[in-house]
Amino acid sequence: MVQAYMLVQTEVGRADQVAKAVSEIEGVVRVDTVTGPYDVVVLTEAASVDLLGTAVVGRVQRVAGITRTLTCSILKI
Repeated sequence: MVQAYMLVQTEVGRADQVAKAVSEIEGVVRVDTVTGPYDVVVLTEAASVDLLGTAVVGRVQRVAGITRTLTCSILKI
């Protein structure tokens, strides 16, 4: 299993709506609204890096109200 955190910036006032929409996507494990330079933090997982990128990250990035994302893969070292 491959996991990654997605740091999400949203349009002003849309963090709650974005968090709710993202939480319904398959492969999303946890969604938190936060303060600071990002508005929402998303923990994602999939069976492979390719699947994570196409089936999860790609779907999250298409949610209305998102202006920017930063994906941080979790390393198992």
